[in-house]
Amino acid sequence: MSDTPESGTRSRTRRAILGAAASVLARDRGATLADIAEAAQVGRSTLHRYFPDRKVLVDAAVADSFRVVERSTAEAAIDQGPPLEAMRRLIAAMVDVGDRLAFLFGDPRVLEEAGCSEPDPFEPDPSVPTTIGLIERGQAEGVFDPELGAEWIQQVLWALVYTGWEAAEKGQLPRHGVTSTVIRTFENGVVTGKR
Repeated sequence: MSDTPESGTRSRTRRAILGAAASVLARDRGATLADIAEAAQVGRSTLHRYFPDRKVLVDAAVADSFRVVERSTAEAAIDQGPPLEAMRRLIAAMVDVGDRLAFLFGDPRVLEEAGCSEPDPFEPDPSVPTTIGLIERGQAEGVFDPELGAEWIQQVLWALVYTGWEAAEKGQLPRHGVTSTVIRTFENGVVTGKR
């Protein structure tokens, strides 16, 4: 795809295809391009005009998914307010983009097939606060368990969000209950008694 600006319709169509690709492939790695086109509500020929083959589509969906997750994190304003409130906003934001996270991290082959040896296929925006930064701030303020490593807590957080997404997919948990369940589980395992 070129770097020239796209029309509003073209941009919406491209975003719909990328969102559908992440959502469909998160649920079924063997899904066809026809399945993705159907989910995006476009014809297969339209999908092929934007993405000539599966590899190009998956590569674009990986990069787009990282951007969506980064944007969601930025909108959660995790550098503002008390760490526990910021973490709750982050969890809600992560649950909202659960399809994207499941697509990116639910199957390691996604990043391998996209040619991503690192989990970041694009340069992250340095102005977006990081989850690790929030965790370390919470530990310094005595809110998050200082005996757990910040990387460990981040991995636990991602695993909880993924588990919540998966439970909703299987009908074991209502979608509207995922955020509160993840927050409760996270807080029962990571938050210290000093709130």
